[in-house]
Amino acid sequence: MLDIEAIERATLAAVPPQRLEECQGWLVPLDDGTVGRAHSAAPTAHGAPGAGSIEAVEALYADAGLKTVFRVPMVAAVETELERRGYVAAKPTLVQWMALGDPHPGPLPLAGEGELRLAPSADASWEGVFLGEGFDPVDGASRLGILRRAQGSLYASVRVGGETVAVGCGSFSHGWGSVHGMRTLPAHRGRGHATRIIRAITDAARERGLARVFLQVEQGNAGARALYARLGFQDGWTYRYWKKA
Repeated sequence: MLDIEAIERATLAAVPPQRLEECQGWLVPLDDGTVGRAHSAAPTAHGAPGAGSIEAVEALYADAGLKTVFRVPMVAAVETELERRGYVAAKPTLVQWMALGDPHPGPLPLAGEGELRLAPSADASWEGVFLGEGFDPVDGASRLGILRRAQGSLYASVRVGGETVAVGCGSFSHGWGSVHGMRTLPAHRGRGHATRIIRAITDAARERGLARVFLQVEQGNAGARALYARLGFQDGWTYRYWKKA
């Protein structure tokens, strides 16, 4: 059985909010940025919410001058209560995980695969790929700021011909490794770069004595889900973001 609380705490360690509160079985990140996971309340267990706990979470957000957002699994008792209170769900997202067995034999032997780099911080080329063409600058600045607040993260990139073409970020806490910030430039997709990055992050988790890794992927991202399935990730649960209309 998955340790739900550990995964939720590891998630917020990877994308740390400006402030984190705990309230009656909820982790309540308070942040004025644009990263959903860093400003949405998540339960530490999957079941019916405790009496008065939703009101208590709402009060924390109100006191902070922020809009209340819940990030909850698709559990009938929780969703029914949020619907009753006028909340609307959006953006279904899968939490997927994988147990780490013996080390794999190495990256796939691909022609022109480029140079894999691992670093404790993101350089300008990493950030450029992460933001991508047409990325909203306000959203981008918020996302980079939150990633920079994380402690002990590892930034992976693949360079081809001197150009950074794919990036990803690994975090390691609460007994879990986790994968975040996966991006590949459109012209370089389908060449195994994302596979190499994920394998590098899972290797780093194994070297740190961790036995499991997780990631989160939007339900509608069929390409990413197919890749993660090939690598051995399996579904843990699906959550949605709930806001008042």
